[in-house]
Amino acid sequence: MTYTEEWVTARAQNAYEHGRASFDIQPEQTALLVIDMQDEFVRPGWSPYWVPAATRMAPRLRQLVEVCRTASVPVIWTIFDDTHLGLDRPHALRFLPHADTDWRRPSPAEVWAPMDHRPDEALIRKPSYGAFYDTPLDTMLRNLARDTVIVTGTLTNYCCGTTARQAYERGYKVVVGCDVTATDDESRQEPELAVLRKGFALVLSAEEIANRLTTVTPASEDRDRANVA
Repeated sequence: MTYTEEWVTARAQNAYEHGRASFDIQPEQTALLVIDMQDEFVRPGWSPYWVPAATRMAPRLRQLVEVCRTASVPVIWTIFDDTHLGLDRPHALRFLPHADTDWRRPSPAEVWAPMDHRPDEALIRKPSYGAFYDTPLDTMLRNLARDTVIVTGTLTNYCCGTTARQAYERGYKVVVGCDVTATDDESRQEPELAVLRKGFALVLSAEEIANRLTTVTPASEDRDRANVA
């Protein structure tokens, strides 16, 4: 067969738009990552970094958090914060347009209160976009015996997308919530999801994720029978 430009382009377009990873989501092997749902990004009007779309999707993400709690899926929260006097932050950040404001956090960053972060749920303060960069996240997941992560939060094309790529590179199965992630320019949402869908993650809605977490699969049934035996 000769692969024409039209054929390979159509194949790529189909994967970007409709591709789906083929792995199952097993609750006992999964952790929910809630990325940077903090005051400066979610609290309306509080900072120049406010992400209105994150505020709008927050109630849906709260519902998914509750689903995970009920299903005994660990919920791990992250915050993009000023850690270690900024000495652990990538040096080039200061030169990028993202840092073109004099606004500074008045105090250490916190999860936006309506998200209901609980004291018994781990909170990682990270120095850069990806949740695995210079943090204990990989160790925590391995200690929890989790090989699948659900990535939610903000910003889709920065901290969420970077975290999804880092998880993929570390061998995790990655799920990205298409309607429980948000970015500061909504026209950028689907292009980022398209790349993740084709090359890094299973992209699902919050409802689809919840259904998979609460529906017993044949693999789960087999494990349950083995445990009874």
